[in-house]
Amino acid sequence: MFNWLSLGLGLSLLLPSAAIAENVTVFAAASLAGPLDQIAEAWQAETGHSVTFSYAGSSALARQIEAGAPADLVILASEDWMDVLDRAGAIAPATRRVVLTNRLVLIGPAEGEAPVDLADLPARIGTDRLALALTEAVPAGIYARAALIDLGHWDRLAPQVVEADNVRAALRLVAIGAARFGIVYATDVVQEPRVAVLAEIPEDSHPPIRYPMALTPGASREAHLFASQLENLPGRNVFLQAGFGLPVE
Repeated sequence: MFNWLSLGLGLSLLLPSAAIAENVTVFAAASLAGPLDQIAEAWQAETGHSVTFSYAGSSALARQIEAGAPADLVILASEDWMDVLDRAGAIAPATRRVVLTNRLVLIGPAEGEAPVDLADLPARIGTDRLALALTEAVPAGIYARAALIDLGHWDRLAPQVVEADNVRAALRLVAIGAARFGIVYATDVVQEPRVAVLAEIPEDSHPPIRYPMALTPGASREAHLFASQLENLPGRNVFLQAGFGLPVE
């Protein structure tokens, strides 16, 4: 008697297996939301694989990964926090590289505020609020505090500062009128039409703003491919159009 089951099993071994869609989990600094989603959407349409993002302040992301949160790819706004993950063995050191740079700006409402001379910033703020990301943990807040110290304004303005969990949360405080001014990344302003740049923060007043990227030790092949997508010409163009800079080679 002919065994159809055996024949079916034999043929199945000869046929190519169907491609399996994989998911890549990316932990990324909140300031990357927008352009990073745009790149992921194009990559998903091209490959059929999916990308799941966890956006937050770099300090929160690093602590979550250090505690065992599953991630394939990590992109932070701070080399110091990436150093923490490196020492914890949570990233593959050979995959670590700086991929982007950024700038700080002073923002206020899109209507009704004149440009600000930073020398007069305390007088302009008066008793109003200045929104910053967490100044002891989140990179944008750390950079902003360093700039205010360098400009000689920190002691005067510290009582007016309201701290937010991440830079996008600080941006929202200004957008909704909960704070009159804020210091955020230049790239954040593109994401929020209700705010405008009132002054550029001098780049020599704070440490360089650099975004390191690294894969985790167990990252999949698809995660490696998506990481490459961020550095190819179309991916770089998306970031440049959003206002990010590229590191000097």
